[in-house]
Amino acid sequence: MLVRRLLAVMAVAVVASAMAAPPGHGATHRHRPVIFVHGFSGSGGQFETQARRLTGNGYRADLIEAHEYDSLFEVNTPEQVYAGLDRRIDRLLKKSGADKVDLLAHSLGTALMQAYLRSSPERAAKVAHYVNLDGATSPDQPGGVPTLAVWGEGSPERRIGGAKNVYFPDQAHTEVVTSAKTFAAFFEFFTGRAPRTTAIVPEAVVRLSGRTVLFPSNVGADGARMEIFEVDPRTGARKTRRPLAAYRIGPDGRWGPFLGRGGAHYEFAVIWDEGTVHHTYFQPFRRSDALVRVLTSRPGEGVSGRVETGDRHVSLVINRQREWWGDQGAGGDALWINGRQVLNAANAPRTKRVIGIFAYDAGRDGVTDLSAPIPSFFEQPFLTGVDVFIPASAAGRPIPVVSRPRGGSGALDVLVVPALPSSKHRFTVQFDDYVG
Repeated sequence: MLVRRLLAVMAVAVVASAMAAPPGHGATHRHRPVIFVHGFSGSGGQFETQARRLTGNGYRADLIEAHEYDSLFEVNTPEQVYAGLDRRIDRLLKKSGADKVDLLAHSLGTALMQAYLRSSPERAAKVAHYVNLDGATSPDQPGGVPTLAVWGEGSPERRIGGAKNVYFPDQAHTEVVTSAKTFAAFFEFFTGRAPRTTAIVPEAVVRLSGRTVLFPSNVGADGARMEIFEVDPRTGARKTRRPLAAYRIGPDGRWGPFLGRGGAHYEFAVIWDEGTVHHTYFQPFRRSDALVRVLTSRPGEGVSGRVETGDRHVSLVINRQREWWGDQGAGGDALWINGRQVLNAANAPRTKRVIGIFAYDAGRDGVTDLSAPIPSFFEQPFLTGVDVFIPASAAGRPIPVVSRPRGGSGALDVLVVPALPSSKHRFTVQFDDYVG
């Protein structure tokens, strides 16, 4: 038994060593570094599926980054965003030995990046290709940089002059960022050839790292502690009393790397104090990921501060980087919380572009009312709120959250959380944005 354990540890160590020091580290690489810039209320998490697809097609994970900022511009100015991007590009060029970087931006980020590329010839000269994802139009290619513009549902008149313009009218605003079709388009634009695959190529051992940040400012959750546990997918219960890893979160929010199993379910617990814990559950990480984003807020602050809490009910946030459509019938999405289907035309119409759902007992009356969304959340871009009474229990009985994504031939995605009271516990479940 001891020999088997030693062999297992050695095998993991060999894989970890290979992942920590990728071939050609610090030398010229055949692929340029890739930088993603998000839009309003976004983060690097919107690009993590595409990053996994890139590494599955030969890109180095350490040369794929997201440039994050506060899209309300209360923490930073656009000029500070640009200066930070200058430093990021110079660092990646030095690290990779590449001549230029490839740059993608989404929504609000496209307006920022178009201005950035036009701001100086020196900046534009460091970018080989620019991808404009469902954002600002332009009469010409920004800064003269070769441009691919990808457009989702909406007016087919939108375009960038001189660019390659691609239209996916069946895709929503955030879905344009994360879809396999978009990946195939920008991969060929970057490399001159089609990708080997658009699937997420699984790995037995996954290397995870990322940031724990305040939503939506993307400021690090400074002062919090984050612990990672493997959980039983049937109950959401932790398999061990002690965490597999623990990190003190600093001003930049960074943590990792953490070595895990590709098919395992993990809980990321952000502990603000001994009485307030924010639990986040992801679907299994089937491939290494350096863009994991754990979104949180300080207790009682931010958007989460609007949630009514109590000892009798559970509070949930349900995220997916692909819009939830509650008004499209068989062509839309379904979402069950504790056996109740909660999406409808009132709280998740296609036009609302919902990617985040706050679910709790509004009014703390023990009654579920899905006839209208919770206004304080529905009025926010990309968010909605649903009044669902989810009873809490001292034993933390299992609460299944089940998604049937559109386009998935009826396949179900399931995440289970324990029914702990919202007075001390917050829960986020993060569903994959791809099917399969």
